[in-house]
Amino acid sequence: MKKIFLFVFLMFIGHSFAQTEGYATNSDTSKTYYKIFGKGEPLLIINGGPGMNSNGFEGMAKILAETQETIIYDQRGTGKSKLKDVNSKTISMKIMADDIESLRKHLKIKKWNILGHSFGGMLASYYATIYPNSINKLVLSSSGGIDLTLRKTENLIERNLSKVEKDSMNYWNDRIEKGDTSYNAALGRGKAMAPAYVYDRKYVPIIAERLTQGNSTINSLLWDDMQKINFDCSAKLKNFKNPVLIIQGKEDVISNEIGELAHKTIPNSKLILLEHCRHYGWLDAKEKYFGEINSFLKS
Repeated sequence: MKKIFLFVFLMFIGHSFAQTEGYATNSDTSKTYYKIFGKGEPLLIINGGPGMNSNGFEGMAKILAETQETIIYDQRGTGKSKLKDVNSKTISMKIMADDIESLRKHLKIKKWNILGHSFGGMLASYYATIYPNSINKLVLSSSGGIDLTLRKTENLIERNLSKVEKDSMNYWNDRIEKGDTSYNAALGRGKAMAPAYVYDRKYVPIIAERLTQGNSTINSLLWDDMQKINFDCSAKLKNFKNPVLIIQGKEDVISNEIGELAHKTIPNSKLILLEHCRHYGWLDAKEKYFGEINSFLKS
């Protein structure tokens, strides 16, 4: 199931520019690049991946910035958040959660709302177990879950693909596993896999292109770390009393079971399953997705 999160993200063109951008210094002196849009109550958006920058989430941030301040950032080792060395000593879930807290302190925010999408939902859940007092409300958008149940569930990518697309995906995966690091191979796999992530196929070309990008080393290091620490936020999240919105598509590559487990675990949570929607609610069900999130954050 590791490949489900192999760079899940999306380029979505917005209509405004960041009002503020800069760098926060982390505990190991590395820098985290961030952008801020809008005004009002702060909302941090944690993008998926792992191993991707935040560029694909600017569109979401700009739409949500119409009613609040939104913040996106490049996770360490991605985009403009450069790392001198990328290894198990510089990449882990704990270090990445600490980076988020360093960013909050740098921006002088007492408490903020958090929206974590896909892998970002897993990181947001982990952050909530370490720094619960830094959060007002939490949104888990097509989250990979609060534990490693994802690795035990059915591969739903294949469920959403035709036989031709599955054969093509397997062909390109085989080429890549045998050492083909070309753009052509990455795009071939992207074109085969992209339909699994969106119900509305007009977005397939954009997703396919974005699926060619990402840092596979960071991706592997974080999955290895989650395995090593036996990633499981459930015990601490049972005591997390703040409001939590869990939202995902009914046909998501993330099993509905994952969202239902989080809902059963987190006491003050609400679960919404979007009709005719897969992994990107803000594309397949734009009005409902943003409506539910804005209503939740305002309530």
